[in-house]
Amino acid sequence: MKNKKNSNLIKMTLEGVRIELPSHKPILLLKEENGNRYLPIWIGPYEASAIALEMSNIKTPRPMTHDLIINIINNLKISIDNIEITDIRDNTFYAIINIKNTDSKVVRVDSRPSDAIATAVRSKCDIYVAKHVLESGGLRLQSIEEEVKKFKNFLDHIKPEDFEDK
Repeated sequence: MKNKKNSNLIKMTLEGVRIELPSHKPILLLKEENGNRYLPIWIGPYEASAIALEMSNIKTPRPMTHDLIINIINNLKISIDNIEITDIRDNTFYAIINIKNTDSKVVRVDSRPSDAIATAVRSKCDIYVAKHVLESGGLRLQSIEEEVKKFKNFLDHIKPEDFEDK
């Protein structure tokens, strides 16, 4: 789905945070809202933890950094309109947090994607990715249902002689 404000932005959903093997580095996975493209972004362990805690509805005894940001925004009576992953250069992603002030004017704030997404999950705002970023860094993954269907089809048509040495 494209953002009505900018046709170069594609709406995404946060699928979650995973650990990539064998490197054991955290990776967050964004999915095209109305498509089958995914955008993996490698992030730091602190940001991965902050995102995973919020996605799991786990509250910490004291505010973490991203909670503090949201508390400041809420107390100032402003809001996060959305976030955008705007660019990728030299394997580094760039993001913007669009903050709507009290006059409904949007102020664009430079951010790392991990921090932008950590605040997005807390504010429940939309996540967008620039079309060129998704085209250069995105992956097309088939759904699990499609993979299961292919595997069932394989099992339905396999014969014992398929396993014989030739």
